[in-house]
Amino acid sequence: MSVELGQFNTLEVVKEVEFGLYLDGGEEGEILLPKQYVPAGCRVGDALRVFLYLDSEERLVATTQTPLVQVGEFACLEVAWVNQYGAFLHWGLLKDLFVPFSEQRRKMEVGKRYIVHVHLDDESYRIVASAKVDRYLSDEPAPYQAGDAVNILVWQKSDLGFKAIIENRYGGLLYDSELFRTLHTGDRLTAYIKQVRPDGKIDLMLQKPGMEKVDNFAQTLLQYIDRQGGVINLNDNSPAEEIYATFGVSKKTFKKAVGELYRQRLVKLEGATIVMTCSTRKNKVFSC
Repeated sequence: MSVELGQFNTLEVVKEVEFGLYLDGGEEGEILLPKQYVPAGCRVGDALRVFLYLDSEERLVATTQTPLVQVGEFACLEVAWVNQYGAFLHWGLLKDLFVPFSEQRRKMEVGKRYIVHVHLDDESYRIVASAKVDRYLSDEPAPYQAGDAVNILVWQKSDLGFKAIIENRYGGLLYDSELFRTLHTGDRLTAYIKQVRPDGKIDLMLQKPGMEKVDNFAQTLLQYIDRQGGVINLNDNSPAEEIYATFGVSKKTFKKAVGELYRQRLVKLEGATIVMTCSTRKNKVFSC
């Protein structure tokens, strides 16, 4: 049996001692689970799901704590402290996660958060992190189709929108013009594949495809205004988050629908409100 450093493993308890439990690590021998992490009532013969890492003396140890990231994954982590060798990140365990200066895009600062990839160092076999994210993204063809739901980690702002990491493997892009909410580096979201381009680049969207047909939404919007007494306190300048919370569509779709209703003289704009025209309410003309 082999164990995976930097990941969760299910191991059998083989020995109980005053300072904890020893687990069967197969080829790695017995692995200590310190007393403070031992679940109540655990005995020899039980199977425990534990995370394996190296302690401050580079010994393989187990913990029942859950780290913020495992080997092979990306995460947004805060810098705990810095010394002459690099930065150390909070990742939910007693021993902080090391980022050598050579793996930093710019010098990391205490208290700030950075997107990093966690992996095993080829030479030292230690768990380390790198802020040079690009090198750990796959350049293999992505197995996605338009409309597929994926988990993403928002990475960084670009001229076109936000770069994101898809399923801990691929890079993707969310366009500013299609966003209906404010995004921040480190946000974890469900997104949808808009398209995989011939060059392999992936375009993402936060809204499920098919939800933003302007003609259909214009009809929905008009009906909503009518139910609110013929007037709503929303307009083209309303926050995208407020529009999405109310209708479940992006600000772009909302503005197009308002423009369509305005051109048909079904609504008028009065200050910060949208008002149905008198003739529309009187005759219940909802055909858009």
